[in-house]
Amino acid sequence: MSGAQLFRATLFHTTANAFRERDALRSEADGGLLVRDGRIVASGPFDHVRRADADATLVDWRGGIILPGLVDTHVHYPQLRIVGRLGRSLLDWLEQAALPEEARMADIAYATDTAVRFVAALAAHGTTTALVFGAHFAAATAALLDAAAATGLRIVSGLVLADRFVPAALRQAPGDAYRDSSELIRRFHRRGRLRYAVTPRFALSTSDAMLEMCQTLAAEHDDILVQSHINEDADEIRKVAEAFPWASDYLAVYDRFGLTGSRTVLAHNVHATAAELERLAASGTTIAHCPGSNAALGGGICPLRRHLDAGVRVALGTDVGGGTGFGMLKEGLQAYLMQRVAVDGVMLGPAQMLYLSTLAGAEALGLAREIGSLCAGKAADFVYVKPPAGSVLDAVLQRASGPEDMLAALFTLGGEESVQEVRVEGTVVHQR
Repeated sequence: MSGAQLFRATLFHTTANAFRERDALRSEADGGLLVRDGRIVASGPFDHVRRADADATLVDWRGGIILPGLVDTHVHYPQLRIVGRLGRSLLDWLEQAALPEEARMADIAYATDTAVRFVAALAAHGTTTALVFGAHFAAATAALLDAAAATGLRIVSGLVLADRFVPAALRQAPGDAYRDSSELIRRFHRRGRLRYAVTPRFALSTSDAMLEMCQTLAAEHDDILVQSHINEDADEIRKVAEAFPWASDYLAVYDRFGLTGSRTVLAHNVHATAAELERLAASGTTIAHCPGSNAALGGGICPLRRHLDAGVRVALGTDVGGGTGFGMLKEGLQAYLMQRVAVDGVMLGPAQMLYLSTLAGAEALGLAREIGSLCAGKAADFVYVKPPAGSVLDAVLQRASGPEDMLAALFTLGGEESVQEVRVEGTVVHQR
């Protein structure tokens, strides 16, 4: 025996930016995915891949679909239990729902239970990699990273930093935040599949001193990421302008403290100015588009066309607490729906939705050489999707006229119930 496994199923993945390359989508109705020692050896037509290793153990998943592991570029772990608090705007929702729940993370038993549930929910929805807002407490953030390490998921996260606007229980002095962040970096960054992200909550909750501390951390560790929020809500933007009267716009706050660039992911950017888009593109900063959350909290519709025209990198995030759940397939559909009703929306096809949910996220996190597609040489992070027999999705897939129709149906109807198995580097992290 070769020690390899050969998975037989329909394959879908994107090998390039689907907004720029017409043939970025790759599909195989009868595909083969050859995996050895946690890496993809080959993918393509089954008969062709079979010849690459005739002794590989066959895993026959015909009737199902293999996708690359889904990549969520914006999600809050402490908010697992507050999904569905509808009818509020961002600042009201923070005050009444999100921040009180986040204060409960001071209870390490509660935080640990939340962390275990959170990483299990990611895996159950086919998410193998996520950029996660940790907690305002170092012990609770460590609980998340420990839970991720135990399951094998790829998690990038960090201590959430704030020294104003939030309740007193969630504030930290910049010096204490530096100490705790540095210790978390020492313990968890590059431990297995874990990476660290400096995480100022948003400009409104961070003083100049706290942002200077974030800048110091990012400068001291040149391979950690930075994540925060930007331009999510009109009231938020107004308050940021009041808090930073010297700033020409929201992005200028992050610019001043060196917190933009190819290692930075900023969530939302619903109300972007032309000047901000130009600077985001020039710096290589990624926007995590969270359409479900933007709709649920009434923030608005992201001007995706303006982002793309300006050359801004965009990926997808579920947000979770402010959004409608963990499903990246659902989030791809939400992006499609919101753009359909936008004044100058982008028509998202199945290729673009898949790209946003996989390879775009890998690019945002600096992991495109490792994950994001089913290309040979990459880590064997993938999702096996097969709808329950007799379900609507099952019926639609059986009658689909072609691969793009199949993929569109998967985004439209696919959910947790259809995710049968999830693997990271070839190892099972979820099995239904």
